[in-house]
Amino acid sequence: MADHKTSPPPLVTARDLEKEFRGRRVLADVSLDLSPHTVTGFLGANGAGKTTAIRLMLGLLPGGGETLFMGRPLAQYRAPARIVGAVLGGVAGHPKHSVRAHLAMVAAGAGTPGRRVAEVLDRVGMQEAAGLRLGRLSLGMAQRVGIAQALLANPRVLILDEPANGLDPHSVRWLRTFLREFADDGRAVLVSSHQLAEMELLADRIIVLARGRVVAQASLSDLMGAAQTRVSVESPALDRLAPLIERQGGALTVTASGAEVTGVSRVQVGDLAAEHSIPLHWLDERSVSLEEFYLSVADQEYRSR
Repeated sequence: MADHKTSPPPLVTARDLEKEFRGRRVLADVSLDLSPHTVTGFLGANGAGKTTAIRLMLGLLPGGGETLFMGRPLAQYRAPARIVGAVLGGVAGHPKHSVRAHLAMVAAGAGTPGRRVAEVLDRVGMQEAAGLRLGRLSLGMAQRVGIAQALLANPRVLILDEPANGLDPHSVRWLRTFLREFADDGRAVLVSSHQLAEMELLADRIIVLARGRVVAQASLSDLMGAAQTRVSVESPALDRLAPLIERQGGALTVTASGAEVTGVSRVQVGDLAAEHSIPLHWLDERSVSLEEFYLSVADQEYRSR
């Protein structure tokens, strides 16, 4: 992401989003910002509430809270497609229509020049498939056509719900590059996913949703920096090392192969062992992955409910 000395105001602000289905609250107090030059990852397990939150933001569902796009509700814009483009699961169109005809129809409805159809097909690499019928598209091709449709009016914000579903590794790499270029042009992207490894490669910022609540929200680097590292230790004197680590605010848990230490660094463990003449047979430090971090914050939410 480009380095900007001053933080520009967010393009989208969502505050206190809430939703109930049949008397059961599925979304509560969800607030988030989407900033220019930023790809924001919306992370959560299936059923966490990601799609519901997105539909509330876009005004596709009734519910509590408010979402402003550049300071105004989306409904106040005469041409909302120029403000936000969204992909919520492939393409919705007649299965016998060709890709080109479908996009031309959507462009006409949005008041967008017909020449944009060729431009967006080129942008998503679907020129050769323009004559295919929608009903014959693979899931991955449908995802690309959905993105092309979202781009027709050249929006400032792009919202994609699970866009990597059905994409092969080559297409996932394309998606990553495309979203990076879109954000670098001063626009904002929200991309939801339950694929943790993909978020590590794709997003600048992560919002973690669990049971309809935001349980973490920060830049990817800050989230990973705040996550505890894990230190593996092997020693014949773990019983002597454990209380020393606890005095430093850490914890030592005995495992089948030795012990795992959290709360203090590898260097601190080594210094403590040297200072108290405790032999070490193995000492290693590993940062937690995004998957481990997600599981830890999600588990905290589940235990608190």
